[in-house]
Amino acid sequence: MKIYTKTGDKGKTSLIGGRVAKDDLRVEAYGTIDELNSFIGKAMTELEGDKFADILTDLETIQNELFDGGGDLANVMKERHYKLDEAPITVLEERIDKLMEEAPELERFILPGGSPAAATLHIARTITRRAERVTVTLMNAADDVSPVVQRYLNRLSDYLFVAARIVNARLGIPDNEYVRSAKVFRTNEKKEK
Repeated sequence: MKIYTKTGDKGKTSLIGGRVAKDDLRVEAYGTIDELNSFIGKAMTELEGDKFADILTDLETIQNELFDGGGDLANVMKERHYKLDEAPITVLEERIDKLMEEAPELERFILPGGSPAAATLHIARTITRRAERVTVTLMNAADDVSPVVQRYLNRLSDYLFVAARIVNARLGIPDNEYVRSAKVFRTNEKKEK
């Protein structure tokens, strides 16, 4: 099997059930998800297995879910069966809650960085936000887009933020606070009062 087909040489690409221009909103949306998936793969190569086994398991699952979501966005068949459903969103929420129990207190905005893996997870988080914006634009332009993908991306960006903080915390690297930030988050102590 040859890797090149030459079918895209005139600026068109195949979807599931049709062909469109390579700059079509659908292609931009699932292409951004593909970019995101690549950065998650990069972050995985930067994490030690023992210390981050739970996060590595999460990220491997997320990579598969992103592939499903991208496929759902690429599907233009009349009768569609979407792969991504609500269950992974619930799992992400549960994982966020679990990781937050371990997270250091947060009072100010933080700057992306710290360890290489945390920095890569922050890059993935910002690409997730871009993928979500493009998906919302696609949803506004077409009435046949699964809204689950957008909700999943919204929750995933939160997960990646928390995961980046946990990676730094487990490595003993403090968050790099935005120095001009006021105290915008309440600590647990203040919440209890």
